[in-house]
Amino acid sequence: MSPGERLTLGLAAVATATGLAAWLMARFRRRHAKSPEEIERQRRLDVHNCGRIAPGHIVDFLESSGADNNGRLLLYKYEVGGVTYEAAQDISALASLAATAPGLAGQTASVKYDPKRPTNSIIACEEWCGIRTIG
Repeated sequence: MSPGERLTLGLAAVATATGLAAWLMARFRRRHAKSPEEIERQRRLDVHNCGRIAPGHIVDFLESSGADNNGRLLLYKYEVGGVTYEAAQDISALASLAATAPGLAGQTASVKYDPKRPTNSIIACEEWCGIRTIG
């Protein structure tokens, strides 16, 4: 076998191995990817663990239903450092809060926010609820 043939064969082997490794990594990532619900649950818990509390006000409750969407949004606003933020949280995964949410508009609540990014906030999570009547 000539040196040129050995080089060609070696490059083909490296290319095949690289392609196989990329394919295996893509399959592994797809298999272990988190669902959007799990990503949102983790976000809520992260804000709960690092968050600071600010007084807030529940503005409205929106419920949407359709073939692709069955969301329950609690709209609220709060102030941090003289800046007023308006936010919405999907509370569909929080059953006890979702059951009472339609009657919450107009109430005051505590809001937890990330001190590094005040726009990242929650009004409730699996381990905490800022609405006084819910617990």
